[in-house]
Amino acid sequence: MVLRQNILITGASSGLGEGMARQFAARGRNLALCARRTDRLDDLAAQLRAAYPGITVGTRALDVTDHDRVFQVFGEFRAELGRLDRVIVNAGLGKGQPVGAGRFDANRQTLETNLVGAVAQIEAAAGIFREQRDGHLAVISSFMALRGFPRNLTAYSASKAGISAFADGARLELSSHGITVTDVRPGYISSEMTARSTKRNPLMVSAEAGAHALVKAIEAEPKRAYVPSWPWVPLSLAVRLAPGRLLRMFS
Repeated sequence: MVLRQNILITGASSGLGEGMARQFAARGRNLALCARRTDRLDDLAAQLRAAYPGITVGTRALDVTDHDRVFQVFGEFRAELGRLDRVIVNAGLGKGQPVGAGRFDANRQTLETNLVGAVAQIEAAAGIFREQRDGHLAVISSFMALRGFPRNLTAYSASKAGISAFADGARLELSSHGITVTDVRPGYISSEMTARSTKRNPLMVSAEAGAHALVKAIEAEPKRAYVPSWPWVPLSLAVRLAPGRLLRMFS
């Protein structure tokens, strides 16, 4: 396993990003954290510096739909830390609405953030890694990238399928430059996004357990990882073959 000391995480102010930041800090890694909500981000950074005084934790405000700002922030972090060893493309949202329900605005925002915003992050990271001739790019997609799902998940699953395909293509392109790309597909992990659902989900794991599983998977640097592996690896095989009517169970 390659030690990646300097790690950039987008969407780090809450949810999976915050959980991963805490896990990596406990492992002694330097962190470059960015998100839209700088108050929460700065509070997290202060906690991590106090708990782990030997690490460096930098923060920046970043809305990933401001594409020029993505490139600027990534470059600033590289200058601050000397190099970037791993970039975790995590910022995203789950704001989709049923097709034809008059909420194109929500579906557009989901696609712009989860797909186009993620592509901007991949481009910015890959440019830095090409110059370094080394680096690990971990793209947080979703189990929902497997199929098109109905109701509020249609735009979300489309955005995640798109970014998973982009990650696959980037892997083929970048492997000759010493760059590793991992497509990470989380299942149901407790977060602010999942907390909006009123349904009790028996497949949901806690935020801490989910973050631990994510970091373990990312550290191994596979081409693709379903997280947690149980039950999402066997479910990934079943969902590929499931008739469309059963997909409503996930929405």
